[in-house]
Amino acid sequence: MVSVTVDGQEVEVEEGATVLDAAEKLDIDIPTLCYLEDLNEPGSCRVCLVEIEGEENYQPSCVYNVTDGLEVRTNTPGVIEARKKMIELLLSDHPFDCLTCAANQNCELQSIAKQHGIRDIDFDGERNEFPVDDLSPALVREPSKCIRCRRCISVCSEIQEVHIYDINERGFDSVAAPAFNESLMDTPCITCGQCIMVCPTGALHGQDDKQKVWDALADDTKHVVIQTAPAIRVTIGEMFGMEVGSLVTGKLVSALKRVGFDRVFDDCFGADVVVMEEGRELMERLESGKDLPQFTSCCPGWVKFCESFYPSLLDNLSSCKSPQQVFGALAKTYYAEKAGIDPDNIFSVSTMPCVAKKYEAQRPEMDDSGRQDVDAVLTTRELGEMIKQIGIDIENLPEQEYDEPMGYATGAGVIFGSTGGVMEATLRTVYEKLTGERLEDFELQKVRSQDFNEAEVKLDEDRSINVAVARGTGNARKLIHRVLSGEADYDFVEVMACPAGGCVGGGGQPIYSGRDRWARMVEDRVARADGLLKSDGRKDIKVAHENPFVKELYDSFLEKPHGEKSQKLLHTSYTDRQLYTHEERYSEQKGKEMKEADKNN
Repeated sequence: MVSVTVDGQEVEVEEGATVLDAAEKLDIDIPTLCYLEDLNEPGSCRVCLVEIEGEENYQPSCVYNVTDGLEVRTNTPGVIEARKKMIELLLSDHPFDCLTCAANQNCELQSIAKQHGIRDIDFDGERNEFPVDDLSPALVREPSKCIRCRRCISVCSEIQEVHIYDINERGFDSVAAPAFNESLMDTPCITCGQCIMVCPTGALHGQDDKQKVWDALADDTKHVVIQTAPAIRVTIGEMFGMEVGSLVTGKLVSALKRVGFDRVFDDCFGADVVVMEEGRELMERLESGKDLPQFTSCCPGWVKFCESFYPSLLDNLSSCKSPQQVFGALAKTYYAEKAGIDPDNIFSVSTMPCVAKKYEAQRPEMDDSGRQDVDAVLTTRELGEMIKQIGIDIENLPEQEYDEPMGYATGAGVIFGSTGGVMEATLRTVYEKLTGERLEDFELQKVRSQDFNEAEVKLDEDRSINVAVARGTGNARKLIHRVLSGEADYDFVEVMACPAGGCVGGGGQPIYSGRDRWARMVEDRVARADGLLKSDGRKDIKVAHENPFVKELYDSFLEKPHGEKSQKLLHTSYTDRQLYTHEERYSEQKGKEMKEADKNN
């Protein structure tokens, strides 16, 4: 420990701590923009400047390490004025469209400017104006709002290990962007949206489908149905000031009916169907010994990651669609037939904790119902905004039940929203089918609580199923390398693209503000996952194959899991997206630049 004096107050901190750490221990608030606790410490914005005894210049507190006897002043007139100038410099090259910005009232630059009472900017001159990249069905980039904080670079490279972003150009022209400032659609972006969750200004945000849904609700010719993902029931309450992890299933249903949806269904019903299909597929692979391990395919971010970086494993991916797409296909076939509605008049909406689901819904192969299976995808944020638009406070609503026949789900379907849940739900059914016995009190606590872990499920004295779970694509890389090197031998592997908690930590969830937003998200994802486990505990039926409405689906429509009809409607294929090696891509770009230079000369 070393002793440091901050604004006349002495405090002991660990050697190697920063001035910012010491100030926080004394409850002294030093403003920051680029810094993100546990993730990003580039010292680039210079908003956290402080005065250090013996130093000629002001120093950034987030990267300045303390030494014993150090004296720091954080609130002198000179320090305050220096910070204001740094903020003004950022504002001088920033668009002034705050009222219509996606980050309005949740923008850290906006908040810090207000905190410092900035009303005028002394810096005139040229502004950067970059084109908006809105080609991705999931994400929108507005580079003109980028403050080069490097948070997107950190989360994409260090956590997800996808490496889409870097600082392009230098000086005034610099911006955080994909290589060569290409559109996200021309990169291996997996659309996980974790960059959205850390962006302080709205330079990165999700595509917005709210108006598309409002238009459908206003169209009397449309029968509008909505499916709600498991994670929505434990996060939508946060947008109305409720405690993190609050389970508001019945209130959510009530809110959606008041918004005007004709039928409110549960995506967990689709999850139960996925268990039937994916479980049957796993049993067939275990029997034949081919294409093992079987990887889950519920997460579109993970699927795109596999297509882009590990196409050799595409045969190992389960061919079963995600619950969203399974539900979408059934809504326009099974439900349409059962309700006597022309499927062309059904407008199918999903509400998801994930922006990658927007990309998934628009994949060209997702039309096995004869039309686009899912017409619009709302994130948790978008749904919360829609509910607020019509003046509803979800906390004060009465409880209502989902509609039949696609509104009942088992505990197995509910736990899909948390890492390890897809595997556990599937194994509950597979174990019983293979052994004839119930897998009592089976909870992969060790696997659930870790970013990457493995377990062995004993079927009998001679047989077992070796399983593994990876949270986040960075951890998926480590797991995959163990598989490819022969170091590990698994039968069943679950991967969720979003770190720390799977779907409950998706890129469509509520966005926090402040330098502790990453640490808070990681912590709160645990509470959300616990909420789903509580919901599982309250269910009378915990195995998908005992869902009476799923039984009816197979008896009257699909006939059998992994059968001819379900193969057509509920299964899909994948695309090798690794079109270039890095060397080929670099050579191609340099060739374009040389041709352009020759033309200009």
